[in-house]
Parts: sequence; C-alpha cells; structure tokens
Amino acid sequence: MLSGQNAGAAALPAVTLRPREERDVQEGRLWVFDNEIAGIRGDVQPGGLVDVFAAKGVFLGRGFCNMRSKIRVRLLTREAEPIDRAFFAHRLARAIDLRRRLGHFEACRLVYGEADCLPGLTVDRFGDVLVVQIAALGMERFKDVVVDVLADLLHPRTIYERNDLPTREKEGLPQQTGVLYGEEPGLVEIRENGLRVLVDVVGGQKTGYFLDQRENRAALAPFSSGAVLDCFCHTGGFALHAARYGADTVEAVDISSAALEMVRRNAALNGLANITTTEANVFDLLKAYQQEGRQYDLVILDPPAFAKSKSALQSAARGYKEINLRGMQLVRPGGFLVTCSCSHFMTPPLFLDMIKRAAADVGRTARVLEIRYQAKDHPIGLGAEESLYLKCVILQMD
Repeated sequence: MLSGQNAGAAALPAVTLRPREERDVQEGRLWVFDNEIAGIRGDVQPGGLVDVFAAKGVFLGRGFCNMRSKIRVRLLTREAEPIDRAFFAHRLARAIDLRRRLGHFEACRLVYGEADCLPGLTVDRFGDVLVVQIAALGMERFKDVVVDVLADLLHPRTIYERNDLPTREKEGLPQQTGVLYGEEPGLVEIRENGLRVLVDVVGGQKTGYFLDQRENRAALAPFSSGAVLDCFCHTGGFALHAARYGADTVEAVDISSAALEMVRRNAALNGLANITTTEANVFDLLKAYQQEGRQYDLVILDPPAFAKSKSALQSAARGYKEINLRGMQLVRPGGFLVTCSCSHFMTPPLFLDMIKRAAADVGRTARVLEIRYQAKDHPIGLGAEESLYLKCVILQMD
C-alpha cells in the first residue's frame, strides 16, 4: 500500500501505443487496452504509474498500469503532474463540490470512477457514513491516501469498504469488506425525496442502496394510483415512492427475504400501510399472475443486470423481453409500465427496440412518455461508454 507516490520524482515507465490507436484517448477515453499497445519501456510495478505516448511520441497522459488486466492502463491525468496526496485532494474536492451543487448531498454518489477522472474508485455517501469501492489495482495502492483525504474533507463517522466486487479478481485483487475509518456503521437512515430509508451498507447489495434511481423514483408521482406491482424491489425504493405518491395498494416482489424485510421496515418507518411483500422469482410470478388475469395500474420492472458481458447480451435480451412482455400483459388499458435496465451493454437503442418487440408480441400499443437515465450524481463521461448504463423508460399501455 502506498501512502502517496510522487510521479514527478523520476521518469516513469513509458507505454507507447500502436499507430492510430491514440484517437479514443484523445477523445476522452481513460482506458488503454492491451491490444492497443506497441511496447513498454521501463520496469512497470503492479498497479504502478506509467506515462502513455502515441506512436509518434506525443504525450497522452499518466495513469495506472496492470499487466494482468485487459484494461492495461487507466489514465488519471493528461498532464505530466505528480500523482500524490495533493492530486487526490484536488480531484476528490472537485467531485464533492459538484455533488453539493446538485443537491441530495446527504445521500449521493460522491465519486463515480472514470466520470470523475478517478478510474476504479466509487464512493457513496449515506449520511455520516461513506462507502468505498475500488475496482482497479492502481487505485488500491492509493486506498490509504483516498481514505485520509475523505476523512479530512468530510469528517464522517465511518468509512466502510465494500470491496466484494467480482471484477476485482480480473485485477488480481482479493474481495474484502470492513471499516477503514471510524466505527462499525450499523443501519444508516437517509432521506430520499421526503421519505425515510434504512440502508444496510454492510450486508446490502452493492453499497447498500441504489442511489442511481433517485430521480427516476421521484418521476413516479404522476403515475402512482390504484394497484401497483413493483418487481425486483430490493429494499423498496420504487414501492415506497408509489405508496407515498397515491397508490391504493403496492405489492413489492423480490427473491430475497432479507431485502423484503427491509421493505417492511422502511414502510413502517414512513407509516405506509398500503405496501405488501411477496417473496418469489419474478419470472415465475409474472407468468402466474398473467394466467390468473391480474391487472395493475402501474407495473415497475427494475431487474439486475442480465448482461454482465458483451457475450451475454443475446441471452440477456431474451430475459429482458420476457419480463417486459409479461409485465405489459399485467397493465390494464390506460395504465403505465416503468421498465429499467442497468447493463451498459444493453444500449438505449437496443433497450427501446426490445420494448417495441415485446409490445408487438403481446399485441399492445405502447407510447413512450419519458426516457430517463441515472441520477445526475452519476455523470456520464463522453469518452467512457460504460458510464452510461441505467435506462428507465416510462410507457402508457393501451
């Protein structure tokens, strides 16, 4: 673990790209892939810093290098500047300032990796608890620096690491969780759009709560009435909002009993007695409800990422289409469908095409009312296609 490596102290190893491979980097991409490299000069330490050059010798940037990863270099800067504590203090302060401007600062994504020019680093804030995830070996080497700077800038009660990401294995990193600063966090209560929400940062999915859907949950307000079915509900984000916004009944469905227990606790915390929970496989449940002839005024589909790789996209598309056509059949004429995908491989055009084909298969006319994306505290890097991952489409079904 480094306490801070001053990249200006000596010449760094040099990575030279193959001819014409510099264009993506010049257009904003922060990744250099192994097959784009012509050669490396110097002794590269695992996760160590390197300078990147175009084939004609033009300096392109400075970043982490991992010889074990297909993403061979993750760029931190386009300047030949020291990568030290001051560097991270500046970058983190800039990211935090943006989130203050955006609002919802009590519960937000403080750092979103490449989109904040801090590749491999995610930091979520839940009140006085910060949750850190690191997905790159180079960033892991600066973990102590990141924690120290975050503690100085925000004075949290706890900084907790949820480094139980499967993707860490591709970087040669172990999966680990635990307190990095302060005390054990316990359950954390946050406020979202006027609702009180309990977050389990230790045992919950990802960092404990899906902050990226905050604005999409608020968008339910005009469509929440009558009977609502919330599928893949996790700890109840959409269900709570639908109940608060005027639904008569809300059925929250998930396969996880622990998640449903959090739904019930969150409903009680907000005095919402119109939420019920169902533990079930959503695919099976939608089929059964269709056979029973059930109808809802609003159906919400927020599944996990079916396509976790490009090679899985075709089978994932079948899964997305299956739940969408089943969900559409449960929406009464004039009702609404909210359907989401959190896989960046399922691009917006592919997602909309899938919805169109699902509607055609069930003989329903659907009109798109809104096409939404992740919350603004998850900014989209123009050179980082993977940073645009969440799609949320609101439709009315005839």
